[in-house]
Amino acid sequence: METYVVTGGAGFLGSHLCDFLLEHGHRVICMDNLITGTTDNIAHHAGNDRFKFVKHDVTTYLYVEGPVDCVLHFASPASPIDFERLPIQILKAGALGTHNALGLAKAKGAKFLLASTSEVYGDPQVHPQPEAYHGNVNPVGPRGMYDEAKRFAEAITMAYHRVHGVDTRIMRIFNTYGPRMRLDDGRVIPTFVTQALRGQPITIFGDGSHTRSFCYVADLIEGARRLLDAEFNDPVNVGSPDEISMLDLAGAVIRLAGSRSQVAFVRGEAMPQAAQDDPKVRRPDITRARNVLGWEPRVSLEEGLATTIEWFKSRLQA
Repeated sequence: METYVVTGGAGFLGSHLCDFLLEHGHRVICMDNLITGTTDNIAHHAGNDRFKFVKHDVTTYLYVEGPVDCVLHFASPASPIDFERLPIQILKAGALGTHNALGLAKAKGAKFLLASTSEVYGDPQVHPQPEAYHGNVNPVGPRGMYDEAKRFAEAITMAYHRVHGVDTRIMRIFNTYGPRMRLDDGRVIPTFVTQALRGQPITIFGDGSHTRSFCYVADLIEGARRLLDAEFNDPVNVGSPDEISMLDLAGAVIRLAGSRSQVAFVRGEAMPQAAQDDPKVRRPDITRARNVLGWEPRVSLEEGLATTIEWFKSRLQA
């Protein structure tokens, strides 16, 4: 039985990762300081002797008794509202947290997987974004703390691989959605879905032409599994190559939610600070994921949104 440490394991992605690992017979040590995660996401594992929850801040020293086969570092606030509310915590999770997680992997002789992000590309001038693209990031802008925290995390991960021989993986995660996202997450799908279900106006920053591509959480977790199994240490984009504008996304959410909400455009000074450097386009080149991992997303946006809307509906009615 292999032992996996998942930092940020009570968060959206981390909790789904814990589910997956337990379903496949592994032992899981879930670490989270609950600054954005919640024990609601992992409560269904209570009583499972292969699951252990440790409330811990990964920016402080990590200690785990016994052998560890793999450390998966998913701890970090990651939504636009967090950029304004928790900028220092984000930087510390990317810098100190990654350092400590790598130290644990080195000490245990364990594999290490970093949950990086498409935000390392900033507001891209190359589209779609391949892993070889070095990005267009404003380090002092309102989104800079998240972008640069993850860029540093990638750099120290590769340094530990080259200097200490740690068997590392870097997964550049593009927009991912699904059940267990926070209702007040601030990211576009939770915002649109919550507004639609409440019959509120769907707020779009700008003119609605900004694009994103959305990967359903189950596909993302499968990508993480394949990356762990691959003998490959360079970054790999994991996300959907299917691009959609914010205006078209709003229309799809309204339709699937059976809502009467109308679209409301927010422009100029009324826009939140974090929207200032909001990338105009975002779509991964997943050639590397296809070639190295044999992976590409399978869940359509229509199917994934329908499942996500039902989950949000149950939460709003609770």
